[in-house]
This record gives sequence, C-alpha cells and structure tokens, in this order.
Amino acid sequence: MSRAILVAHARDSIARGSKSFRTASRLFDPVTRERAWLLYAWCRACDDIADGQDHGGTMRATDDPLARLADIRARTDKALGGDARIEDPAFAGLAVVAAECAMPRRYMDDLIAGFALDAQGWRPQTEDDLLRYCYHVAGAVGCMMAIVMGVAPDDGATLDRACDLGLAFQLANIARDVAEDAAAGRCYLPADWLAQAGIAPADPMAPSTRPALAGVTQRTAALAARYEESARRGTPALPFRSAWAVLAAAGIYGGIARHVAADPAAALAHRVYTSKWEKLGWLLRAAAQSAARTTRYPPAQRAADLWQRPVGSI
Repeated sequence: MSRAILVAHARDSIARGSKSFRTASRLFDPVTRERAWLLYAWCRACDDIADGQDHGGTMRATDDPLARLADIRARTDKALGGDARIEDPAFAGLAVVAAECAMPRRYMDDLIAGFALDAQGWRPQTEDDLLRYCYHVAGAVGCMMAIVMGVAPDDGATLDRACDLGLAFQLANIARDVAEDAAAGRCYLPADWLAQAGIAPADPMAPSTRPALAGVTQRTAALAARYEESARRGTPALPFRSAWAVLAAAGIYGGIARHVAADPAAALAHRVYTSKWEKLGWLLRAAAQSAARTTRYPPAQRAADLWQRPVGSI
C-alpha cells in the first residue's frame, strides 16, 4: 500500500472515530496532519480490537481479551519489524509514522500495556492507580503526538505537558462514560473514591447511590480540568499551527469534562458532547491563545496538587 492510500485510510478513520480530534487536526500543517492521522488510525484500530468495537461506539464485553491483546502485539511487531506483507492499513501506517518521526518504541509498548490492564480485568484502587492507567492508554499517545509535531524525544519538559493532555482527555472520557462502562462490566473510578462515597464497586449505577456517584463523576471531571490546564503550559514549545491544534483539542475535549462537572447527574443519564458551535468557538479562541504564547513553563511551576512523575517512570 502506498503512503497516499494509508493516509486516506487514516483520514477516514479519524472522520468516523472522533469528530473532535478530526476538527482539531485540520489546523496542523499538511505533513503533521497526515502523520497525526496515521498515528490516530493505529490507536483507534488497537482500541477497536481490544473492545470489539468499530471506530468506537457502544463497547461490548469480549470473551477472548488475552487473544485480542496478543493480536494487537503481533500486528504491531510485524509492522515495526518492517514486514512488507502486512495487510492492515492502520498498522502499516504506524510503521510509516514511526519511521518518519523516529518514534521511540517504548511509547507504543506503553499504550499496549494499557490494553493489557483491561485484558486482565484490572481496576484502579487509588487515584494514583487511575492516573497510571490514564498514562498507559492516553498519556503515552500524547507523548507520541508531541513527537509527531516535532518535539524532540529527549525534551522531557514538553513531553510531560503532552502527557498531561492525554491524561486530561482520558479522565474526561472516564467521567463521561461511567454508565457505558458499567454496562460493559467495567469501572475506572478508584475503589477508594467509591468506598468513601458508599458506592458498591460491583454496582456503581445502583439507583440508591446514584447521587453519590454523580459526586464522584464530578470529582473525575475536576481532575481532568487540572491536567488540561497543566498541559496548556507546554504549547510555547510548539510551532504556531501545532499549538493552535493542541489548544483547540484541549478546549473542545475539555468541554466534555466541563459539561460533566456542571451537571454530573445528567452525564450519568445521557452521553455528553460538545456542540458544533462550541467547537467553532474553541477553534477561534485557540487561534488567539496560540498567537499569545510567550513563555515555556518548567515542570516546577505546575500546581502543587498535580500528580508529578517523569514520563516513562510509571
């Protein structure tokens, strides 16, 4: 498959899988945009294999999670090993973007380790556990996306901020998808948070504790907002168009967490999303924010209550 075919497949994948990310990706310069699409397509394909989905949508329990994990690893190894016989365009596209950007293999392995946690039926017991999971399934993707944008693999300060954005996105997902996850037999809210609120982890959606669950959901959304704010401090290291895309994505996806925080009970009843007008507003606002960037913020200037750990040390 030619690069053009792989890019076309990746463009279609992001159009089907995430309207928010597709909107933000249009702000990249053409080369960065194509590479971001290629990386997204691989992440989306891995997620779909793991959860038995088709470009997201309703998640269903699978009876062969370890076999699915082995399939993800085998296809990824085949792609990164230079096997020209690979037929899946999402994995072939990964090989292209990894080679073009000199992507460190450890981030890809870290993402797959997140799928392994799900395959093993792992559940977070504490807030640190929750953040560990969010790093593996989203923070590592943030690091890879930063490298796609031209951040050097040894620029730890900027990669930390990129990791923070991934954490913010995943926390927003968890806050939004509590009911959907429960229907699939999953719960990503820390067990000690649930215990403090008097919620049974085996039945978080029980009507008798639904008001308490709304409070825990709101707490998750607030944590997402703190990581979003931290992530914004890394954008002075990026070119204007990349910073514009990152800030737009932060605003658009962060809007999900803000909606959940504003009305957590409603978020438990129906899926929260950002409207087309909200997306347009964030595109315009992010342009002004990107133009106003002046200072790179070192990690020491992060809020004291944010979880701090070097990238890759989890």
